[in-house]
Amino acid sequence: MDYVIEMLGIRKEFSGFVANDNITLQLKRGEIHALLGENGAGKSTLMNVLFGLYEPDGGEIRVNGKTEAIHSPNKANDLGIGMVHQHFMLVDKFTVAENIILGKEPSKFGVIEKKQALAEIQAISDRYGLKVDPNARISDISIGMQQRVEILKTLYRGADILIFDEPTAVLTPQEIKELISIMRTLIKEGKSIILITHKLKEIMDVCDRVTVIRRGKGMGTVNVPETNPQELANLMVGREVVFTTEKTPANPGKDVLEVKDLVVKEARGVESVRGLNLTVRAGEIVGIAGVDGNGQSELIQAISGLTKTTSGSILLKGENIENKKPRRITESGLGHIPEDRHKHGLVLEMSLGENIALQTYYKKPISSKGFLNHKEMYSFARKLIEEYDVRTSSEYVAAKALSGGNQQKAIIAREISRDPDFLIAAQPTRGLDVGAIEFIHRRLIEQRDEGKAVLLMSFELDEIMNVSDRIAVIYEGKIVAIVKPEETTEQELGLLMAGSGKAETGEKSHV
Repeated sequence: MDYVIEMLGIRKEFSGFVANDNITLQLKRGEIHALLGENGAGKSTLMNVLFGLYEPDGGEIRVNGKTEAIHSPNKANDLGIGMVHQHFMLVDKFTVAENIILGKEPSKFGVIEKKQALAEIQAISDRYGLKVDPNARISDISIGMQQRVEILKTLYRGADILIFDEPTAVLTPQEIKELISIMRTLIKEGKSIILITHKLKEIMDVCDRVTVIRRGKGMGTVNVPETNPQELANLMVGREVVFTTEKTPANPGKDVLEVKDLVVKEARGVESVRGLNLTVRAGEIVGIAGVDGNGQSELIQAISGLTKTTSGSILLKGENIENKKPRRITESGLGHIPEDRHKHGLVLEMSLGENIALQTYYKKPISSKGFLNHKEMYSFARKLIEEYDVRTSSEYVAAKALSGGNQQKAIIAREISRDPDFLIAAQPTRGLDVGAIEFIHRRLIEQRDEGKAVLLMSFELDEIMNVSDRIAVIYEGKIVAIVKPEETTEQELGLLMAGSGKAETGEKSHV
């Protein structure tokens, strides 16, 4: 068999915790091979071993049939292995070209050959249909385009084997389609790809084979045409997974959030929210559907106090909260699961216990007379870790050591445990596996059934349709329609999100 990569019986431990336990993965030449598993199952660890970021404690790695010791990413690059990381490793202030050539600068007599580098980068970009401007500054381009820069960086270094770590977790639906097209082009050009993903639909659409790992152990490799999403989900989680969230009809009560004629400007001074009106009632989940960049992020930041409003009003339980400090707003009854868990949700260097206490550290019993009670803080953290199934070896480990899904569970535990009257859930399942998604959807519906008001913002239309009681469609900074999920389709929502379709529905009638 023509394998370009063979990882045989790989074992990796961290302070006694076994992240990879005798895992085998074999990549054929010219295939897209999915690596599937729950958050924290050991997928990224396995690929970091292949890329030379970690050294294995056991097992063997063969590249094109030859046993290799991959002690560093430079060694991996020399062997033709490139990795596109989930969290991009780019310098914001540098241009695309400067990021790509960093560490591999073409030079002559000690002078960097910029023209040569630009020509090479443009040629690679054109060949694979990446459409990247080499002169653009990283801080000025979209997340999807930044990912293409990471792909270009690996190709510039001569990679024939590409590892994609959760590549669609931060992309819009359109960017996902474009990425899949790019991956297919790479395969046609003779490359081989390992795709780490939680998204079963993507595996069924684009992959040839899939290796499943569960809690650090290999569950086997199957041919994608011979399986289905339900089988893969059950194999990954170890139980029957329910894809549709069961819920009774909503029984909405009083208005909890009232947004009236809201205007918010983005960093460049351009209006991103333009006279927006929205109401969320107790005992309902309102989903915000829209293409990324239509003002939904700025709307949520304005409600939570992370950005200033220009005009209009935001009422939480009848109290004006616009332009108030975030702590004042949270104490008024708001819980916030932020869109970016690293930027606004966690302090990655701090322990998990400290992160869980971030919203309540100054209150009893965690704090008394200005002093932290560490025993109470970590005791409270242990309780939530167990209740919300946060997979961690200890409440004392740094938040950065957890997988993305377990980081998200910790944030959700912290916010819901405060018993807020109004909960914002922005991209709550981004980058999560089906088991974690099922868990979080159930928690959101529990909040609704307890009489809380929930505002859900997601780019996943199936999530919006599955969880929401009403759907508010946002386009160019305004709510252009409010529909019920049972009375619309994803196709109709797509048209509304693109600015065509029904006119705005009156908020006063709570349609």
